[in-house]
Amino acid sequence: MSIDAPSVIPTQQAARNWFAPPPAPAPLPTPGALVLSASVPVRLSLPSIGVESDLMELGLTGGGELEVPPTAYPAGWFSGAPTPGEVGPAVIAGHVDWASDVGVFHDLHKLAPGDIIRVLRADGVTAVFVVDTIEQYPKDAFPTATVYGNIDHAGLRLITCGGEFDWDAVSHRDNIVVFATLDRVIYSR
Repeated sequence: MSIDAPSVIPTQQAARNWFAPPPAPAPLPTPGALVLSASVPVRLSLPSIGVESDLMELGLTGGGELEVPPTAYPAGWFSGAPTPGEVGPAVIAGHVDWASDVGVFHDLHKLAPGDIIRVLRADGVTAVFVVDTIEQYPKDAFPTATVYGNIDHAGLRLITCGGEFDWDAVSHRDNIVVFATLDRVIYSR
């Protein structure tokens, strides 16, 4: 799975580069919107599809590509985006498969609107998101602005590969993106 960071200038190439947020700062939250301060995410739970995963930090490589998890597990959070619960689209990525292993996000396409996503953060707070929609996009027409564009609430994007496997490119042809919104917060004691 190759993941490039988009250039600041919108180009056809930038549209393919689906793993970096837009350069503009996030807007102020909508009045009354649930928003948390920054805290590193440490664990992800997707109860409806039986996923429990620690989270590793993902940055960008020297070539501007997102570092991807080195194996099928765990998933990783992109440290160049807001953390889950902050205003803006937080990003967690994981493999659908890896070599001959089933990946952490193998069943991501089975999530449905209304399903719950829990993200435990280093501050002990669990950010609970509700799935809004699940989309599948061709990698060569990835809607960077839709996925990474600024939003006025705490959002979450779960991203993996999907669609047919292209043996020549050694990659899936599409990406699956889950869009979710912060719904509630659980404070640990």
